[in-house]
Amino acid sequence: MKVSKWTIVRTIGIVLVLVNMILQRMGHDVIDVSESEILVFVETLIEIAIIAVGFWKNNSYSEKAIKADEFLQTLRASSNTEDVCCETSENEGGDL
Repeated sequence: MKVSKWTIVRTIGIVLVLVNMILQRMGHDVIDVSESEILVFVETLIEIAIIAVGFWKNNSYSEKAIKADEFLQTLRASSNTEDVCCETSENEGGDL
């Protein structure tokens, strides 16, 4: 069974919330943070995530992405891309 990393992150978050909730009901403040600290932390996480996603999505770093970019440039450079597409689909049936 393969569990995704996001499932693990959500589970840890739920456990932390439950532990904090139970301890607060018992009169203990284990996770003692103010709302402004939480707000700053969440805003920082969102900003970092947006920067990382924007940077990663607009730049090809993996070998597959670089090859895909080259292939796309080849297709755009070819003036017969529509003809090539149609020819391969017609020939896929084969001659019997």
